[in-house]
Amino acid sequence: MKKSILVLCTGNSCRSQMAHGYFNHFLGDKANIYSAGIETHGLNPGAVAIMKRDNIDISAHTSNHVDEYKDVNFDYILTVCDHANENCPFIPSKKAVRLHHNFSDPSKVKGTREEIEQAFKVTRDQIKRYVENFAQEYSQSTL
Repeated sequence: MKKSILVLCTGNSCRSQMAHGYFNHFLGDKANIYSAGIETHGLNPGAVAIMKRDNIDISAHTSNHVDEYKDVNFDYILTVCDHANENCPFIPSKKAVRLHHNFSDPSKVKGTREEIEQAFKVTRDQIKRYVENFAQEYSQSTL
C-alpha cells in the first residue's frame, strides 16, 4: 500500500511546493504526495521559475490549507519551515512519522534580481538533496 506524505510550510507557496515537486519526481507513483500550509499564500512565481530550470513543472500546483486534508491518514508529515513546525495545528494521523527541516525562505530575500534568483536556487538545491535522500531511503526500506 502506498504511503501518504504531507509537506507542510507556512503559506504553501514556495518551499513546500518545491518539495512536493521533487517528491513527485523522485517517488512517482510510489507514494501519495500532498503539500499544504497553515495559511495559503498562492503559488510563488519564483518557485515555479526555479523549479522549471531543473525541469520540474509545478505550475499546476495549488496552494492548499492543511485543514483540507484533515481526513487523510498520513504516514509522514514533514515541516519545511520553523514557523509551520511551531504553529502547526494538530493533524490527527495517529501513526505519522513527523520530521522537520528548516529551509530558508527565498521569498523573503531583498536585493537584485540575481541575488533573489540565487536565493531561490540555493533553497531549491537544498530541498532537492533532502527529498532525494528521503526518497532513496524510502525506496530501500519502504520507510
